[in-house]
Amino acid sequence: MPVKIRLARHGKKKLPYYHIVIADSRAPRDGSLIERIGSYNPNTNPATIKLDFDRALDWLLKGAQPTDTCRAILSYKGVLMKKHLSNGVKKGALTEEEAEAKFSAWMKEKEEKIEAKREKVRSVNEQEQASKIEAEAKINEARAAELAKKNAELAAAAAKASGVEEEESAEAAAETPAGETSAEAGDQKVSEETPASETSAEAGDQKIPEEAPAKTPEETPAPDTPSETPPVETPKEEPARKGPDEAPPADTPGEEPARKGPDEAPPKGESKDEPKK
Repeated sequence: MPVKIRLARHGKKKLPYYHIVIADSRAPRDGSLIERIGSYNPNTNPATIKLDFDRALDWLLKGAQPTDTCRAILSYKGVLMKKHLSNGVKKGALTEEEAEAKFSAWMKEKEEKIEAKREKVRSVNEQEQASKIEAEAKINEARAAELAKKNAELAAAAAKASGVEEEESAEAAAETPAGETSAEAGDQKVSEETPASETSAEAGDQKIPEEAPAKTPEETPAPDTPSETPPVETPKEEPARKGPDEAPPADTPGEEPARKGPDEAPPKGESKDEPKK
């Protein structure tokens, strides 16, 4: 049965990590496996590799065939180098001590290269971080300078406005009489418009009609306003005297008709006792 050393994928989408496994070549990638001998994480720099060195060497000596990626991993960790030296010892090309010395020298050189690479990556990261901090500091300084400039402009504008207000207040104070403030002038205006005997509460309760404004003691009524002048009584016109043809009114006692005397005969038809001629 052909056995392969290969990777089994795990992890999230676009963020994978792998298990180094011993599995049948006919099994699916994430299917059944014989043994797990390590892990491989390519998301770090340099990549993180954990490997059971002895088990990997044993499977290689048994004839297990690694994939291309697993071959690179085994070479990186020195498993292939150890297998090559072991085959030389078996063939008698070198002794066990020489093989161990060569392997130790090779591993030391490999570790130095790996450490140099890690140091380089660390220095690059530090430089990038320092450049980012410096750029942020410059941006913060520029923002602080802009903010200080804006605050200075606002302070200058406020000082200018306050100076203008002070000049206007000084001019207004110069125009007003000495010892009289604007509040006193306003109070005096209100007192002149309202009668002296009317209090503030009465003025609020009693509404003054617009047609007849309140009179002050100094004001005199205008002669042309009919509402302010007293009505003048005009004598009643006597009825014209009637002529002699008109009969006087019945209620006047002085104009009653005179009584007839005994000698006067009554008119015709008024009495049945008229004497015969």
